[in-house]
Amino acid sequence: MNGRLGRVCDKVALVTGAARGQGRAHALRLAEEGADLVLLDVCAAVTELGYPSATTGELDETVRLAERAGARVVAGRADVRSLEDVSAVVADGVRAFGRLDVVVANAGISAWGRLWEITAEQWRAVLDTNLTGVWHTLKATIPVMIDAGNGGSIVTISSVAGLKSLPAQAHYSAAKHGVVGLTRTAALELAPYGIRANSVHPWAVETAMAHDEVLVGVLRAHPDYLASFGQVLGEPKVAAPRDIADAVLWLASDESRTVTGIALPVDLGATSV
Repeated sequence: MNGRLGRVCDKVALVTGAARGQGRAHALRLAEEGADLVLLDVCAAVTELGYPSATTGELDETVRLAERAGARVVAGRADVRSLEDVSAVVADGVRAFGRLDVVVANAGISAWGRLWEITAEQWRAVLDTNLTGVWHTLKATIPVMIDAGNGGSIVTISSVAGLKSLPAQAHYSAAKHGVVGLTRTAALELAPYGIRANSVHPWAVETAMAHDEVLVGVLRAHPDYLASFGQVLGEPKVAAPRDIADAVLWLASDESRTVTGIALPVDLGATSV
């Protein structure tokens, strides 16, 4: 028990992909509201992407900011494609804090290309990170949560691409749709233990992924694809990472104690068009 105040006080939360962007925002929002943190990130490239990968320095900065917010933090480099990597960081966190209450399966990558033009390596990297990586995260954390007997909340970060298909995103859309099915199954299986599971579906968030150089080329070559990328709200045109983190915080907190198995769009209305 850390004795701090907040909407998730005295809870321990794990966040994957925590070095920057949405992962950092989730970690800091939870820290601000009283949680202690277990953080992990691969801090390396897993395949060729159109944007730079996170670094160990960025993970260190997330830790520094979370500690400044009052959280105790256990952090480690881990590739969510490896169950052993994830399990090792989870074990370190449980040894330090004795419990785990919240899991935010955030780690993900994005690559662009028509389905017959993407490489086999890109297909595997995106599916292994964005879908199998979520399963690894849940497999490593659920037994700990069940054994603790405190219930808890699992939040998986999917995408608008998990609710509607996007061109030049076959592997990403397939993975993010898979996350929805995985999360809904978790909600059913974990309900007897008081553990809730919900997915969050962002759209157009101001992160490194939003500045993918390959995307610019794809849309220039195929302007007709722009019809799939509409949204209802004119402002903001792009969400801040904290906008998504606020939704994650709500699902992590007891304020959403009656909510499980939902797919929550935080998407500027992108799933409405």
